[in-house]
Amino acid sequence: MRGELRCNMRYSCVIFDCDGTLVDKREDIAAAMSQALTLHGFPSVPLENMEAMMGRGIKKFAHLALPEEARTEQNVQTVATDAQRIYFENPLVKSKPYPGIAEMIAQMKTKKIKTAVLSNKPEEVLHRVTGSLFAPGSFDVVRGGLSEHGQKPDPSFVWELLVDIDRSPRDTIFAGDSETDMETARSAGCCPLGISWGFRTREELEAAGAAYVIDSPKEIWEIIR
Repeated sequence: MRGELRCNMRYSCVIFDCDGTLVDKREDIAAAMSQALTLHGFPSVPLENMEAMMGRGIKKFAHLALPEEARTEQNVQTVATDAQRIYFENPLVKSKPYPGIAEMIAQMKTKKIKTAVLSNKPEEVLHRVTGSLFAPGSFDVVRGGLSEHGQKPDPSFVWELLVDIDRSPRDTIFAGDSETDMETARSAGCCPLGISWGFRTREELEAAGAAYVIDSPKEIWEIIR
């Protein structure tokens, strides 16, 4: 869990990113990209190769998935748009919580810790995903981007959510698997917690400013004390 920054408090709130943190969506997003590539006459890419391309936004994913000679701005935009549309229409074919996540959330609720999900995924899709994969009442707030609330890494996206659940940044851990999540946490004044089972390595998360990096959900209890 080593990181250069330490957040030495007792926490009563945890905000989670969704994809790569709570939910393993790799197979569904890879299937959507494969369909989009095929739709426009480009060869598909094996899942094991696609995994290294994910986690940096849909346009970067499309750029990397396209054949090198086909990486024009128009092709990238077209494939990215269709892949995103296909995924949003079918986000729950194989997506599932990472092992130990549901149990961790349930334990937090018994300890009266506020829990929230904050994602740049459209709110309607985010509610479908969390509502289908987690027990009712698992989260106090589920908030998506691309709405009037804004999106990460804008710290006001976090502050507005915390007002709604009567918590402050100093009470809060922000857990995610990307550089954007770490930037959001630090900008908002929350404790930035890196999740190593998502799309980034421990080294990348520490370089992005994670105070801690955990390798399994149960390790969060070493920070929430």
